[in-house]
Amino acid sequence: MQRGCENGGTSHNEQMAREAPGDSGTATALRPSFGEALRERRQANRISVRALASQVGVSPSLVSQIENGKVNPSVDTLVALVTALGLSLDELFLDVPVGAGEPLPLPGGTGVVREERRPHIELATGVVWDRLTPTHEQGVDFLYVIYEVGGASCAPGAYMRHHGREYGIVLSGRLGAAVGFESFELGPGDSIVFNADTPHRLWTIGDEPVTATWTIIGRSGDGRVSQ
Repeated sequence: MQRGCENGGTSHNEQMAREAPGDSGTATALRPSFGEALRERRQANRISVRALASQVGVSPSLVSQIENGKVNPSVDTLVALVTALGLSLDELFLDVPVGAGEPLPLPGGTGVVREERRPHIELATGVVWDRLTPTHEQGVDFLYVIYEVGGASCAPGAYMRHHGREYGIVLSGRLGAAVGFESFELGPGDSIVFNADTPHRLWTIGDEPVTATWTIIGRSGDGRVSQ
């Protein structure tokens, strides 16, 4: 398995500068933190911090800081970690409590998530993910995504790869999408679908944030690493 973002190598100092807390938002509405969810899965899979860091292409100290909630990861680093661990993105979020008069979020049943109660993660590259399902849905990530001005899934010249197939529709703003050797500019109402194992990058175009609805099917795949 390859690192979530391919950029010809990123130094630890560059990674820390990109992912330092305080310059890129915080992680909220998690269970109780996505770092703990990552650590629980890593330990359940009997993978050492050093082995996971080597597989993902970052330093062991960075993995430890992410697990301990001391560093807020970038999109590509978080995607690489969950892919390596065989996690779905939506497993990082806290399940939404049931509101008065609303249906119980039973597997395969009806679930309602009010806008103001969406669990979300703010990442280090100007990207916010809101989960749109009240509980984890096996094999599916259903997200409301915000790309702030200057936000991107990877640094310029870098690309992400992971398991699954992505489906997205832009609600507002203009989104750049590079998939393989093709590049697209998407505006409100435009949609895109692609295999996520094709190198890809998403970014904001212009001075308006992008909002979009994104669905990823089969993202967790079989990306587990061994010690």
